[in-house]
Amino acid sequence: MISENPRVRFAPSPTGYLHVGGLRTALYNYLFAKHNNGAFILRIEDTDRNRFVEGAVENLISTLKWIGLDFDEGQGKGGDCGPYMQSERLDIYKKYADELVNKNRAYYCFCSAERLTALREEQQKNKQQGMYDKHCLHLSKEEVQENLAKGLPYVIRLNVEKGKQIVINDVIRGVVEFHSDIIDDQVLLKSDGYPTYHLANVIDDHMMKITHVIRGEEWLSSTPKHILLYEYFGWEKPVFAHLPLLLNPDKSKLSKRQGDVAVEDYKAKGYLKEALLNFVALLGWTAGDDQEFYYLDELVSKFDLNRVNKSGAVFNVEKLNWLNGEHLRKKSQVQLLELLKDHLLTTVYKDNSYSDEYLIEVIESMKERVLFIHEIAEKAPYFFETPSGYDEALLKKRWKPETPSQLNKLLERFEKLENSDKEGFEIALKQTVEEFNTGVGTLIHPVRLAVSGIGNGPGLYDILHIIGKDETITRIKTALNKISI
Repeated sequence: MISENPRVRFAPSPTGYLHVGGLRTALYNYLFAKHNNGAFILRIEDTDRNRFVEGAVENLISTLKWIGLDFDEGQGKGGDCGPYMQSERLDIYKKYADELVNKNRAYYCFCSAERLTALREEQQKNKQQGMYDKHCLHLSKEEVQENLAKGLPYVIRLNVEKGKQIVINDVIRGVVEFHSDIIDDQVLLKSDGYPTYHLANVIDDHMMKITHVIRGEEWLSSTPKHILLYEYFGWEKPVFAHLPLLLNPDKSKLSKRQGDVAVEDYKAKGYLKEALLNFVALLGWTAGDDQEFYYLDELVSKFDLNRVNKSGAVFNVEKLNWLNGEHLRKKSQVQLLELLKDHLLTTVYKDNSYSDEYLIEVIESMKERVLFIHEIAEKAPYFFETPSGYDEALLKKRWKPETPSQLNKLLERFEKLENSDKEGFEIALKQTVEEFNTGVGTLIHPVRLAVSGIGNGPGLYDILHIIGKDETITRIKTALNKISI
């Protein structure tokens, strides 16, 4: 059931970078909120101080802004339910942890690390599930007060009621049941005063009025603890939806061992944000038709949480590359021009001055042949510099003893050209091969080698027209001087 104005949140931990799995979680929350006229909230879950990375919060926010997922409330933007950084909410968690203790739904635990290790080893030896044995639950009030007065370190644990069936109605997975006998008395408040994920998550979702919790499948096993907390507090539970795992092509869980997993990595490699969002949206969701190309506004209009699959989604880089090429070709000349100019500033060509008209001609000749803007300079460097060498295999195949005399005759015609458009170059070349009574290929291939150094690319006459008559003549003369067979 969808409330009239749903509120959802993306709640990453600042551990260094935004994982593509995290991006999908953020995207699905965003799409669900916008499709249903709701609010998308960014909350930073930074209570695990051992994993906190300096600068990670700023990086997360800038990555979300780059990709186009603008949040309505959250860290750096504010809102009525802040603060949105968990480390700034410690007093709130302590207050509610104490409330649970007073209700006998949680209890102080003073067990030492040595006792807990011994307990765990004993359970492993007896092949039992590793769970806390509720030892401190049975301390008297006097013992608890005495320990607190002594300043003994403690944690606060959840008092899980045994013999209870916990039922989750998950939007994606349907009815999922857990038995409370297999649920540990989870630590809620650590000895350093910081809450664990479970306590902070439930309190924040309640206080921030979250109506739908849309998160990764890995959190499904934690959900019964969250259900108990909602019940112990007497709070209304949100709707849960657990997204499928992201998988490598071999169906293992997506990991850095098999490729890039950070959004920043894909940005650095030149992927367009539109393509990355489009691709990630399709990792577990379909609109029920054959459409694969989407812009963000189209995804908003079509997104339905009920159409998210429960089975794992394979991260297919080839499909991402294809989508990047499709989105690239949908961009306007002006957009492509800016992308190319920005890229050239990162290359050895950064100090060269190219007119916008020249670069647009290069783009138009190459955009059907590339998937990334950077491939234009990589695949066709001859548009930006004179070839420094020539493909040896093609030289042996295409550069014949008679080639120099034919090229010299062609040069005479090129030098006389008044109109150096594609048609002018083509007429001159055809006249030359007719004069030598040979095929067009006997000159097309050597000319391409002379002006580009390689044997593939746009049509030869496109290349000649773009680099111009003078440069064409210079390059052919250079090749005649350099190549000797």
